[in-house]
Amino acid sequence: MYVAVKGGEKAIRNAHKLLAKRRRGDTSVPALTLEQIAEQLSHSVARVMGEGSLYDEKLAALAIKQSRGDLIEAAFLMRAYRTTLPRFGYSQPVDTAKMLVERRISATYKDLPGGQVLGPTFDYSHRLLDFSLAAEDDERTPQAETAETRDETVPRVTDLLGDEGLMEPDPLTDEDAPVGDLTREPLSFPADRDLRLQNLARGDEGFLLALAYSTQRGYGRTHPFAGEIRYGEVEVEFYAEELGFAVTLGTIKVTECQMVNQFQGSAKAAPTFTRGYGLVFGQVERKAMSMAMVDRSMRWQELGEEQTAPAQDIEFVLSHSDNIQATGFVEHLKLPHYVDFQAELDLVRRMRGEWFEKRASAESDGTSREAAE
Repeated sequence: MYVAVKGGEKAIRNAHKLLAKRRRGDTSVPALTLEQIAEQLSHSVARVMGEGSLYDEKLAALAIKQSRGDLIEAAFLMRAYRTTLPRFGYSQPVDTAKMLVERRISATYKDLPGGQVLGPTFDYSHRLLDFSLAAEDDERTPQAETAETRDETVPRVTDLLGDEGLMEPDPLTDEDAPVGDLTREPLSFPADRDLRLQNLARGDEGFLLALAYSTQRGYGRTHPFAGEIRYGEVEVEFYAEELGFAVTLGTIKVTECQMVNQFQGSAKAAPTFTRGYGLVFGQVERKAMSMAMVDRSMRWQELGEEQTAPAQDIEFVLSHSDNIQATGFVEHLKLPHYVDFQAELDLVRRMRGEWFEKRASAESDGTSREAAE
């Protein structure tokens, strides 16, 4: 049945050449550099790093260039490259309370201790096309006024609520307990919150956004407040056993979101606020917010709530949030299925033949009865 694909190697080589030609485009136009992509398409780079599970801006820029801007394909390339890298251990948990904040806002407190820091954002723009950006010789670099950088720890909003007993405490975990690693072990159920958050952190932004939106529309009974969204740099540390202390490997940029939800309480717990949590690479606030809302929805069982919506179905959410797996399963349909289709074709032909035979027999029986009458 594969006679039709003889000579396929030559066709594939030509397809690769054509792809490279289309990727380059008009040669009279200067080629994109990795530095341009990394610096000027930072949101795309951040998404590819997050969904590709690898923090490297230059590699993400390369993946975006190689994939012609297809961000899911770029994340696929990052995942594939990631499997070739040696692993020498796990870093220490990052302390976002010590983040060098570039942006920090809260929808729950106007006068926030530490201040509201608007930072770089589309939130206050008019969403109108700026045609001045189309100028080829536009070398203008706006100089924004910035406040002095402060080194002190900026308190979290959830900590402020916690001081009044109005926020559920952070779940206590055993420091010696093993933490799941989806990059080494396949997802299995039931999945604890560590695996759920890992899954969401590298899940498809569009899928999580749709689920988060569904919870706001009533499919999940959530009415969240953006307690705090912060973006900035955090240090990554690694504990070196031969040294006996942690050493700093470098810094990464992350977005953290704490969503605040009301909780009616129970016989064992007074009414309080509960939280949903999101943390992603780069400045990807929409993803972090969606992650936090979906995380809160999936906590329905531990909070004694009723499951009524798709966003609360842990197996459904985690099994379908990974766009790399989804891409593979959908796009494999483009591969040859000649044998399978011929089997289906023979089956449908046989079923149609039987259907017409039964119909003809029924019509014949009806004619015979009319003649007898």
